[in-house]
Amino acid sequence: MDTRIGSVDGPSPAAVNGAVGCPASAPGCPIMSSQPAPAAGSAKDASLGRHLARRLVQVGVSDVFAVPGDFNLTLLDDLVAEPGLNLVGCCNELNAGYAADGYARARGVGACAVTFTVGGLSVLNAIAGAYSENLPVICIAGGPNSNDYGTNRILHHTIGIPDFSQELRCFQTVTCHQAVVNNLDDAHEQIDTAIATALRESKPVYLSISCNLPGIPHPTFSRDPVPFFLAPRMSNKMGLEAAVEATVAFLNKAVKPVLVGGPKLRVAKAAKAFVDLADASGYAYAIMPSAKGLVPETHPHFIGTYWGAVSTAFCAEIVESADAYLFAGPIFNDYSSVGYSFLLKKDKAIIVQPERVIVGNGPAFGCVMMKEYLSELAKRVKKNTTAYENYKRIFVPEGQPLQGEANEALRVNVLFKHIQKMLTGDSAVIAETGDSWFNCQKLKLPEGCGYEFQMQYGSIGWSVGALLGYAQGANDKRVIACIGDGSFQVTAQDISTMLRCAQNSIIFLINNGGYTIEVEIHDGPYNVIKNWNYTGLVDAIHNGEGKCWTAKVKCEEELTAAIATALGEKKDSLCFIEVIAHKDDTSKELLEWGSRVSAANSRPPNPQ
Repeated sequence: MDTRIGSVDGPSPAAVNGAVGCPASAPGCPIMSSQPAPAAGSAKDASLGRHLARRLVQVGVSDVFAVPGDFNLTLLDDLVAEPGLNLVGCCNELNAGYAADGYARARGVGACAVTFTVGGLSVLNAIAGAYSENLPVICIAGGPNSNDYGTNRILHHTIGIPDFSQELRCFQTVTCHQAVVNNLDDAHEQIDTAIATALRESKPVYLSISCNLPGIPHPTFSRDPVPFFLAPRMSNKMGLEAAVEATVAFLNKAVKPVLVGGPKLRVAKAAKAFVDLADASGYAYAIMPSAKGLVPETHPHFIGTYWGAVSTAFCAEIVESADAYLFAGPIFNDYSSVGYSFLLKKDKAIIVQPERVIVGNGPAFGCVMMKEYLSELAKRVKKNTTAYENYKRIFVPEGQPLQGEANEALRVNVLFKHIQKMLTGDSAVIAETGDSWFNCQKLKLPEGCGYEFQMQYGSIGWSVGALLGYAQGANDKRVIACIGDGSFQVTAQDISTMLRCAQNSIIFLINNGGYTIEVEIHDGPYNVIKNWNYTGLVDAIHNGEGKCWTAKVKCEEELTAAIATALGEKKDSLCFIEVIAHKDDTSKELLEWGSRVSAANSRPPNPQ
C-alpha cells in the first residue's frame, strides 16, 4: 500500500478540509477530521485505544455500533472517552454489523465493535453483506490477552481448543484485510494499514485487538495521529487513451446507443461523471436496480430502471433494442438478470468496471479508472438523442390504482401511491428484501432523496439494522423504511436502539403473513409465519422511554390519517405504521421475477 504520512506537526489549518473516505480515484486523499482531535497531553492519551478512536473520527466515523463483551470492554472505554465519537449500543452483533453497513452508505465508512468469537461470528453475516455491497466497514473485535497467544490454553468464547484463529479464518473470506494486534510495537502500523485499506478498497476490514492492550501507554502513540494521505489510483494514460478511442469509435457508429448505470458507480465515485456523460452525449440513460439513488432520476434523459422483464415501463424496450449499450459499474447476477433472462448481446455492450473497460467482444483495457474514463469520453463522444426520442414516442404515463370503496381493504399499490407523495429531497428510502424491492423500485425519487437496499446479498432482516445506521449517519434526512413482516421478525430488537438514539424514521411494516418473495419462487408451509401484534411489540419496546408512535391501518382512510400524523404532530417521533395486506397482494414484477428465478433455480443437472 502506498500510504504517505504527513509531517509530524500535522497539516496546516488551511489544509483541513474535512475530506472523508476519499477514493483512490481522487487526485489526492487527505484523511482528516472536520474538528481537530484533542492533543495527547497525558500518558493515558498516548494509548492504542485512544489512537484508534481518533483515527475513526479522522476518517469520518462519528458513531460506532457495539455490543459489549469481556474482551472489548477496556477498548470501549477509550471509544466512549473520545469527544468526537458516540458509542451506540446495539441489541445484538448482527444488527450492529447491519447498522455499520447502513452508516457506511450514508457517510462513506462505518464501524462496529464486538467481542471475541461469539461476537465476531455473530456479526460475520453482516460483514459478508457489506463485502458484497462494496462498503468500507471497520469491524473491531476484542481479542484474548496478549499473554495467552501460544500458551496452549483453552479460553471461554471459543469452541474449546487452544487455537485462537477460528474467528480470523472466518473473516478472511469476507474482508479485504485482517490484522491481529497483540503487540504494542507494531499496533500503530497495523491499525493505520487496516483503516487505509478499507477506504482504498471500499471493502470491510477485520481488526482484532488484545483485551489488555487498549489502555497501555506506548511511545508510538505519544503524538496525535497525523492525517495520512492515500495515494490516488491513476489510470495508465496510454490505456485510458486507447480505451476512450475504441469506445468513441464503437459508440459514434451506433444509431441508438444508451447508457446504463450500475451499483459500482458508488465504488468508483463516478456518479457525477456518468451524468456528465449523459449530458454531453444526449443518450437516454437507465439504471440497474441496485444503482437506484446513485444518479438523479429528475434528469430529462432518465428513462427508469433496467431490470430485464421487470423493468419500469418502456425502459427495457429501449435498452434491449439499442445497437450499443454502455454499462457503467454493473453486477450481473441471477437476481439482477431475472434468472439470466436479459435480452442483451455481448457484441453490443461496453462494460465499464471501476478499473477496467471491455468494448464488445474485445478489446479489453486494464488500469483504466472509471471516473477518468467517463470524463474523457464525455469530451469526445458525438451527441445522439435517437434512443431518448424513441422513448418519448412510445412512453405512456403510468396509471393510478383503482379508486377503492370506502373502508375497503388496503391494497399495496395504494400504500405506495401515498409513500410516493411523502418523498422530498430531505427523505431517504430503505427497502427490505422482498416485495418492497419491486414496489420501492417504482418510486420516483426527488432530487436529493436517498435510496438504499441490499440487492447482491439479499439478507432478510438487513433493513432494521441498516435503518438504524443510515438514520444515525444521515441525520439531516427523515428515513422511510418499507419492511415485510417476515424480515422484521429476524432483527426487530433494534427498534429499541432507534429510540435510544432519538431517531424519527417512519417504518411501514407490511403484514401479509409470510415470506412473500419466497412464495413466488417456491411455495410451501415454511413460508407462513406466526403473526405478531407488531404495534403492541413496538409499544412494549418503547415502554414510555423516548418518542414513539404506532398505528395499525387496514384501509386507505386509516393510512392517510396515519401518514398525516407521522408527518405532522409526530414528526419528531419514531413512527411505526403496521399495514395489513392480503397475503396474495404482490406487485406484478414480483410475480414475473419469481417465476423466472424459480426456473433458473430448478434447472436440471447438465448431462455428464
